[in-house]
Amino acid sequence: MLEIKFCENNFSQGTEDVVNQLREEVDDVTIEVESCLGYCGDCAVGPFALVNDELVQADTPEELYEMILQHL
Repeated sequence: MLEIKFCENNFSQGTEDVVNQLREEVDDVTIEVESCLGYCGDCAVGPFALVNDELVQADTPEELYEMILQHL
């Protein structure tokens, strides 16, 4: 099963919409939102998530969503 972690501090980059979209549209995925994932440099640059503990970074929330879907 795929595990996706999001940093709550990264919601300012639009990742909250990605979380909501994934929860609505994708089954068999564990989604966690944590207060900090320790990727502060990446967090400041743009939207990101950890997919099975692998950093996935994009320029836009839409790109991040598509990149996460590629891991399914």
